[in-house]
Amino acid sequence: MSAGTRFQLKQPTGWFAAGREVRYALELLSDATFKLFVWLCLHAERGRGALSATPAELARALGKKESDMHLALEELERQGVCTLRADGVIEIRDRFWPYQRDYDSAASDESRRYVEEVKRRFLQRRCVQSSFTAADEKLALTLHHRGVSLLHVEHAILLGALRKYAAVRQNERGTPISSLHYFANLFEEVQQEISTQYWNYVAHKVNTFEQTELWAIPGRTLEK
Repeated sequence: MSAGTRFQLKQPTGWFAAGREVRYALELLSDATFKLFVWLCLHAERGRGALSATPAELARALGKKESDMHLALEELERQGVCTLRADGVIEIRDRFWPYQRDYDSAASDESRRYVEEVKRRFLQRRCVQSSFTAADEKLALTLHHRGVSLLHVEHAILLGALRKYAAVRQNERGTPISSLHYFANLFEEVQQEISTQYWNYVAHKVNTFEQTELWAIPGRTLEK
């Protein structure tokens, strides 16, 4: 059979793109939970990677006990495969979802509250000079759909601010942060398991810098 041979699907519709995203899940999940994950993939809306289902409904669909579904859902969330939303929606996270999502331009109340919180925490830092642009809002919505918690957003901003302050002090000059994208890599970094004591230390250092230092940053004077 030549390398250029094209295969034809017996059923041209109703199939799922089970590529590397599914392989990642296979490596993480127990057999029972992986079975639930595959069921969710097959039934989730392609444009959202999400569906609404209770543990009881899942148990009936899979012929399992409701208690087993509770345990499987907990594992999906613990392993970072799915986000279990308060409204009962199960959302598969981007790393495990092979399709592009169609984000609704009219964001839900929950999304708007999330974006407003990200905006507040971003603009709160004295090293930031920004009006929180449309690009910033888009990134915040992406973080929300990825299931990045506000606590992780807070940690990323604090860590980025601390590094900015340290660099400005060392170089005796610097420029203000003008975009939420400055913290893009940190949103992943801070999801590692790090002690609460460490984050308390980071927050304390940031507050100390902002209260006691005079930063000569072009375009913005950070006063004592």
